[in-house]
Amino acid sequence: MLVDGGSSIDILFRNSFPALKLTPAQLKPYDAQFWGVLPGQSSVPLDQITLPVQFGTPDHFRTEFANFVVADFDGTYHAILGRPSLTKFMAVPHCSYLVLKMLTEKGVLTVRGNVYTAYTYEEESFKITEAIDLSIRMAETVAQATKVPPNQLQLPEQETPRKSSKSKEHKEVQLVDGSPEKMALIGANLDAK
Repeated sequence: MLVDGGSSIDILFRNSFPALKLTPAQLKPYDAQFWGVLPGQSSVPLDQITLPVQFGTPDHFRTEFANFVVADFDGTYHAILGRPSLTKFMAVPHCSYLVLKMLTEKGVLTVRGNVYTAYTYEEESFKITEAIDLSIRMAETVAQATKVPPNQLQLPEQETPRKSSKSKEHKEVQLVDGSPEKMALIGANLDAK
């Protein structure tokens, strides 16, 4: 789970449904788009769901209900806890130390993150976001390609390879190794200077 004090909503990703044993029938309508998860793209959620969120151990814990907007794509994290949940928990995040503190009936509850796990998930999140962004751009390119008139879709004819001209006045020199079509003719009777 990602704690993001910059997010104005709590987000639950589609790939979390099987792990939480949730069904689409449990969703409530949500009709707004959200921005910021995919760079430069708006996202249309499936709907929303209210779930209990608990931090701590069986002896020392805090539970609150959070309204999650359900994203219609998979994410690296199961969920993103934004400002609404941080406010409900009255939690204080310490991003530099990966620590989240909140009050409970037994005092202050401290939840610690793992730097290696956070870094690994962040790296994976960048890869997934890049793949989704590439997929969106490819779909846009295909959509634009269907608008091109058929007479402009023809490929130009390939040039025929030049014939070898063995002559005593000229010598063929291959410019790129392994590319016989890239040849140059130089004078065979040139001075060594």
